[in-house]
Amino acid sequence: MTTKSFAPLAFSVLDLAPIAADTTPTDTFRHSLDLAQQVESLGYTRFWLSEHHNMVSVASAAPVVLIGYIAGGTSTLRVGSGGIMLPNHTPLVVAEQMGTLASLYPGRIDLGLGRAPGSDQVTAQAIRGGRFGGVQDFPRDIQQLQTYFSAANSTATVRAIPGEGLDIPIYVLGSSTDSAYLAAALGLPYAFASHFAPGQLFAALEIYRQNFRPSAALAAPYVIACVNVVAADTDAEAQRLATSLKQFMLGVIKGRPAPLQPPVESMAGLWEPAQQYAVEQMLAYAFIGSKAAIQRDMQEFVGETQVNEIMAVSNIFSHEARVYSYRLLAEVLRGIPQPQTEQLVG
Repeated sequence: MTTKSFAPLAFSVLDLAPIAADTTPTDTFRHSLDLAQQVESLGYTRFWLSEHHNMVSVASAAPVVLIGYIAGGTSTLRVGSGGIMLPNHTPLVVAEQMGTLASLYPGRIDLGLGRAPGSDQVTAQAIRGGRFGGVQDFPRDIQQLQTYFSAANSTATVRAIPGEGLDIPIYVLGSSTDSAYLAAALGLPYAFASHFAPGQLFAALEIYRQNFRPSAALAAPYVIACVNVVAADTDAEAQRLATSLKQFMLGVIKGRPAPLQPPVESMAGLWEPAQQYAVEQMLAYAFIGSKAAIQRDMQEFVGETQVNEIMAVSNIFSHEARVYSYRLLAEVLRGIPQPQTEQLVG
């Protein structure tokens, strides 16, 4: 009789650097650093920062700068991008920037890559200029990055200094099945954005696992699921705190994003039925409740998806309540195992 071995489920943070009402980006960054320091002590694996542009509700327009800020204020936490929107940048510049960070903070830097603009199309045009077709180049650009990071590129005419020969894990981010095929073909770990695009989660995971090709970076599929989490002492308090998240999503749906708003007692009167339905669809994998409720729902989710890692985003208005939510989540996830898999090489 054989027994299956298990490893603890990894758990991490995605920080969208939300700007709360009546605060500034300076406040946001200060809170991000404090959050990173707190979750480091709680056993979180990594702390990723997103790339968004032209949004009054989000301060993460320059994730590379923020990665350095967070890494410099922590000591063991892995810090990275969730993600850098590669079509907005040239592979060489990304390689040099991340190579600089990895030289400053060796063994602690992750590079998550996405193909979306992280903004509206007009803003994307302003960012990309003549490279507006960069989305189609996404697979090639990832491979170019891998080349710049390789020691074998030392004889090339164009080199990434620093960056060359450094161990900087690359993750493919996605919210559709297209990214699943790409991550599988390249043999790279895959992070799915189920915190805002839950509809294709299971289809994407099946595609990724069935088509995965082992690579020098990864021997077996590795999946990160990003989900919304709002945890509190009671279900009622968590639901109240979650109204800030729902207002945030409502602004996205209406095309009028606004700074993160304080919680309200009820969403009634703030949205129409169709808008409520759209928000609830986006929040299909939002874990909202007490510690007991989060544990029950998270165990079911992990059992169904068989993910290797949970990456939580918690858009909670109060910084103290946000930190406490991550504390409760850590207590839950420490007790949930994952099926034993091969880990990242390096």
